[in-house]
Amino acid sequence: MSDTVHSLTTSGLSPKNQVQRWSDALTDLCGRFKVDPMEAPSLEARINYTTMSRLKLCQIEVSQHRIAHADWRIRSSEHPYIKIIFQTHGVSYFEQDGRRIEVMPGDCLAYDVSCPHTIVSPAFTRHEVVIVPKELLRERGFHAERMTACKLSARNGTGRIAHDFVHAAFDEATRLSPNSAAGVAETLIDLLLLPLREADTTFNRVGPEAMYIRAQAFIREHLRDPDLCIDQISAALGCTKRYLHMLFSERGMTVSDYIWRMRLQHCRQELEACGGKTITDVAFSWGFSSSSHFSRVFRKYFGVVPSSIHKAQLGGSAGQS
Repeated sequence: MSDTVHSLTTSGLSPKNQVQRWSDALTDLCGRFKVDPMEAPSLEARINYTTMSRLKLCQIEVSQHRIAHADWRIRSSEHPYIKIIFQTHGVSYFEQDGRRIEVMPGDCLAYDVSCPHTIVSPAFTRHEVVIVPKELLRERGFHAERMTACKLSARNGTGRIAHDFVHAAFDEATRLSPNSAAGVAETLIDLLLLPLREADTTFNRVGPEAMYIRAQAFIREHLRDPDLCIDQISAALGCTKRYLHMLFSERGMTVSDYIWRMRLQHCRQELEACGGKTITDVAFSWGFSSSSHFSRVFRKYFGVVPSSIHKAQLGGSAGQS
C-alpha cells in the first residue's frame, strides 16, 4: 500500500508553540520558512498530507498568517521543489522577484520554492498542494531551475483536469499499491505540466528538452509495438540516433532502458489489476516476445517474479468471490 495520510494541527497549543509547530511542518515538507501570524491572537492551522511515489500531496487550511523564505544565503538544495497550489477558499498574495500575484479560489499557482518569496493570507485560506521535486520535471525536459512563478486557471481546461486528478489522487492514495502509486504519480506530473506548457512557462519548444519530450511521447504511443527501436524513433522525430542517445544518456539512461522500464511498469499494473489475462498475454501485449526474457527482466527490475504477483492477485480475487 502507499503511505498513510498524516495529519497535523496547531489546535490547543500556545500561540508561540503554534507558530513553531507550523514552521516545523513546512520545513519537513519543503524547506525552512519563517511564519508570522500577523498580530492575530493565534495561528489555527491543519494539514493532511501523504506521499505518492516521489510526490507530496497536501490539503492545508490556515488562519491569517504570512510565510516567507527571504534569505538568499540558504542553499537552493534545501528547497529543491516546485510547489503547485490550487486555491479553494480565501485569498492569498504571493510575492517573488518583485511581482505580486493575487491568488483566489479557482486559481492555480506554480512557483519555485528555492527562490525567495512571501505568501500573505489576510484571512482563513484553504488549498490543495502538490510538492514536486525538480528532478522529476528535469526528467521531462522542463527547466525548473529557471521557472518563473505563474498563475493559471483551475476552473476549466487542463487546469481543471489537473486539479480534479490531484483531488482524486489524494483520496485514493492509501488504497494504491506502491507500483500503482508510481504510475498515478507519473500521470499526475504529466497532467500538471500541461497547463504550464500551455502558458509557455520556461518550456523550450525547439531545443533538446522539447525533443526529449517528443521522444517520450512517441515511445509511450508505440509501447505495445514489439519492433519499437531507436531507428524507428529517430526516423519519426527527424533526428539522428546519436542525438537521441545523447538526450537519454544525459538523464542517466539509454533509450532501450526507458522503453523496457515503461513496458515493465505497465505489465505490473496489469498483473496487479488481475484482468483475467495470463502472464504471457500481459507480456506479449506490451511488446515482449519471450516469456523467459520477460520474467528475467521483471525480476531484475522489481525484485520479484511476475508469477508471485499474479498468484497473489488471483488469490485475492478468489477470496472475494
